[in-house]
Amino acid sequence: MIPRDQHPISRKQISRAALNVLYGLHEAGFDAFLVGGCLRDILTGIQPKDFDVVTNATPEEVECLFRRARIIGRRFRLVHVRFGPEVIEVATFRALGEPGDSDSSHSREGQILRDNVYGNIEEDALRRDFTVNALYYNIADFALYDFAGSMQDIQNKTLRLMGDPAQRYREDPVRMIRAVRFAAKLDFDIDPDTEAPIHELAPLMQQVPPARLFDEMLKLFLGGHAAYTLELLQDYGLFDALFPATAETLQDSDQRLLEAAMHNTDRRLAQDKPVTPAFLFAVLLWAPMRHLLERYQDDGMPPSVALNKASGHVIAEQVSTIAIPRRFSSVVREIWDLQPRLPRRHGNRAAQLVSHPRFRAAYDFLLLREEAGEIPPGLGQWWTDYQDADEDTREAMAAAAAKGAPAGNSGTGRKRRRRRRRGGAEGGASGGNNA
Repeated sequence: MIPRDQHPISRKQISRAALNVLYGLHEAGFDAFLVGGCLRDILTGIQPKDFDVVTNATPEEVECLFRRARIIGRRFRLVHVRFGPEVIEVATFRALGEPGDSDSSHSREGQILRDNVYGNIEEDALRRDFTVNALYYNIADFALYDFAGSMQDIQNKTLRLMGDPAQRYREDPVRMIRAVRFAAKLDFDIDPDTEAPIHELAPLMQQVPPARLFDEMLKLFLGGHAAYTLELLQDYGLFDALFPATAETLQDSDQRLLEAAMHNTDRRLAQDKPVTPAFLFAVLLWAPMRHLLERYQDDGMPPSVALNKASGHVIAEQVSTIAIPRRFSSVVREIWDLQPRLPRRHGNRAAQLVSHPRFRAAYDFLLLREEAGEIPPGLGQWWTDYQDADEDTREAMAAAAAKGAPAGNSGTGRKRRRRRRRGGAEGGASGGNNA
């Protein structure tokens, strides 16, 4: 136990909503502690985004204490207490469930399927994942409780899994990608014993429900450290488990595209600009889609049909690993569908494309493809200039594009031969393919 005068955590660093929950539990006679990541972040100089609370009160008792509280989950029963826009997650102290416990269940591989066996704070600490997440802050006396050498590991910038690493990963394979996420976010080194089994056990990610992996994927790439996260995922073989089709078809330009996109994502987040998961999925799944598209076209399939079929197949295959909500997968397909249309700028096509709701995302995607060297430079700059131009200049640019060679190539379709008119003359420049 570290008394208040020997640690730097203050109530001023804790949200009002979290304090309301802590004091509400304490005044009702229950133990009430802040736990885990919020304390770790404060100690490492990061402003916490979420505050989690643990208590000896059962979920039903917690629900009765707060007006806007509801019990969620089956695998882990928790209570969400809402104060305005903020949600505080409250969990009951858990014990290490035994196979015979009525509310604990494991798969044959050892994965935890359900864990609602309640215990005390010491038992709860033992079942935490990483030592840096096993700190507790007691609202009763403002002391920190350190059961696992957490403070020392934070000071040493070391990420260490509690217990036997292989067993803990089998209990919950998501701990492997949490190790990567924390290492990237905190700039910590993963302890050698903690990292040793990851490469061998990475295929266990296939056992995790796809909906849960979607949530984890967002945490991985939208935390402001996407570039380093990608590097670690690939180093440990976890990227292959999460995106098997991409890993199988990845070429040098695809790898550069991934890296450029992740750096771009980190920059946007640092500038408080929005980032959509759809754009990330468009980048992450581009390599297998392009590979399949080329195969379909080699078999003689028309470009638009090939693109539609390849897009649908790749997304459907990925959804079996990571669930992609339709509101995002439909945007992914639109970004891809616009790539072969961007070089076609003559007539009123450029004006129509700029007004498309997904134009900006497709334009950003095009710039990344040029940066990665997948396609020649030039087209992206043309569209940059076009967006900045007045109406007269836009018309002149479109007319010039109709007369000259296209600035770059989309790389997603094949040029069709122009039909010759009777008498041998070729069709005019405006008689090209319809988008």
